[in-house]
Amino acid sequence: MPGNFIYSNRDHKFILKEWLDTEKILNFDKFKDTYAMDDVDMILDEGLKVAREVVAPTNIDGDRIGARLEDGKVITPPSFHKLYQFMQENGYGNSQFDPEEEGKLPTVLLTALEEFFNAANPAFYPYIGLAKGATNLIELFGTEEDRKRFLPRMYSGQWSGTMCLTEPCCGSDVGEITTRAYPTEDPRVYKIKGTKCFITAGDHDLTENIIHLLLARCEGAAPGTKGISLFIVPKIWVNEDGSLGEPNDITTLAIEHKMGIKGSATAMLSFGDEGKCRGILLGNPPDENGKGEGMAQMFVMMNGARQSTGLTAMAIAQAAYNHALQYARERIQGRTISNPRGPRVRIIEHEDIRRMLLFQKSIIEASRAMIMKNSYYRDLATYSNDPEERKTALRRIEVNTPLIKAYPSDMAWQTIAEAIQIHGGYGFTEEYPVAQCARDSKILSIWEGTNFIQSLDLVGRKWRLDEGKIFAEWFKDVADSVESNKNIPGFEREYEIMNKAVSTYREMRETFTSRFARNIRLMPLYSTRVLHATAILWGGSLLMDQAAVATKKMQELGENHYDYPFYQGKVQTARFYIRNIVPEIFKIAEIIRDGDTSAIDILEEGL
Repeated sequence: MPGNFIYSNRDHKFILKEWLDTEKILNFDKFKDTYAMDDVDMILDEGLKVAREVVAPTNIDGDRIGARLEDGKVITPPSFHKLYQFMQENGYGNSQFDPEEEGKLPTVLLTALEEFFNAANPAFYPYIGLAKGATNLIELFGTEEDRKRFLPRMYSGQWSGTMCLTEPCCGSDVGEITTRAYPTEDPRVYKIKGTKCFITAGDHDLTENIIHLLLARCEGAAPGTKGISLFIVPKIWVNEDGSLGEPNDITTLAIEHKMGIKGSATAMLSFGDEGKCRGILLGNPPDENGKGEGMAQMFVMMNGARQSTGLTAMAIAQAAYNHALQYARERIQGRTISNPRGPRVRIIEHEDIRRMLLFQKSIIEASRAMIMKNSYYRDLATYSNDPEERKTALRRIEVNTPLIKAYPSDMAWQTIAEAIQIHGGYGFTEEYPVAQCARDSKILSIWEGTNFIQSLDLVGRKWRLDEGKIFAEWFKDVADSVESNKNIPGFEREYEIMNKAVSTYREMRETFTSRFARNIRLMPLYSTRVLHATAILWGGSLLMDQAAVATKKMQELGENHYDYPFYQGKVQTARFYIRNIVPEIFKIAEIIRDGDTSAIDILEEGL
């Protein structure tokens, strides 16, 4: 049934205890008196238990009952209310976003827990997760009065948060928004008028108030994204002393009827129908040139959301893989090709099933390696006492963000398709959970800037940041990592492929850059494929790094040790990825060298 939850934290323990230097993070001032390496297993085990026993049972309600709009109010499934309270009361809720919270976890550990929770019920976690970005924006850009007014109840979970960007007239083209902000007698308070759509958790009944972080254009501000400002717009007005006032003239017009994550309310909201909606400006009003601060501020929240989106995609893909693996171990069908007259066997004994399983496993583990490595950098950037280390980590995060948003969410759709295929006809029915995994995952390549936008961010911005130095440093890290692992026993062919991939990528980038300098239309034509090649190269280097650790451990343990299969699995997963996925880089490079423009040249009537 769809509510069944099969999950393991073994790979997370390997990553945190054997691959990443988690001890370094735990020795930072923020954590050294609270956590130690001995706590890692307990934190992961308890988090997985919560995911299995508390979060996962609500997944059926989320899919079958969903969020409903009744009499202008959004109603979530009853089980979501109990779950929300549990998460807040047991340290898994908004308090984890409070920088002053004594029990706050490092990002690398919190990321692992968020994976479990998203895998268990991806429709629920946005009600908590969106508060992370909203509180962060108020912390960074609000006044001390703003922080006192909003943050205590947001951190306690009494209030939730959203990001309000999209409008019916414009989605990714944010510069075309029509929502307006009009000044009042208070220079920080504006009247808000406009409509926003596709607002995740835009309305619900889990909290007594919802704090919207909303983009709008002030009167006289510049056109396009330059003239946008950011406002705190509470569903119910918050008085200066933090108490609740009157409803803030926000109407829920509709919620979307979606193919997946049905328990997550995606709302269309109207602000200021009666002219009474008020918003508090974050930062400064538009300057003498009409330039606002809103887009730069909102990108802080959006970049965090992009990282969370990739994490959710990977989590759902892992859940689907786990179901496919269990099914393959139990389903008896056919005979082996080497013994066609022998007994019928479990389908996991068939070669193509094993290929499909390892295809999923390798992509998921490459995605997890990227996400966890980036979370490690986030801890360095936030908590390290070394300014140079913080600076370096921030520079790595710049490049990583579009990769970990786009690649896991693009590949989740493909890996879940293989999970369905392994189930055969049963995978196409709702009686088995992989169908829901497919439905739930598809939005993630669209959320928080479509993956095409991520690819433009990579080739149009991240490649050129700081005169190209940021990407050059990132690329050198990857190349150095590959070279440092050239002597892994039995990995000679894998090193040869990765070494070739590094040089091929370098040449591909040069070709791509020179081509689109002559014809700018080639940049969007090929940018998605370039992003995939970039992520594949990084993922291959990270799995190779993990294989070096696992190979050494295999030699120490010996074949008879109970944990030997895990490490052997890590090595074979890296081998499969490098030999079967990494060669995609060579194909992409050849396509870019060829420079085909048929997609541009074909007449619209010929499509």
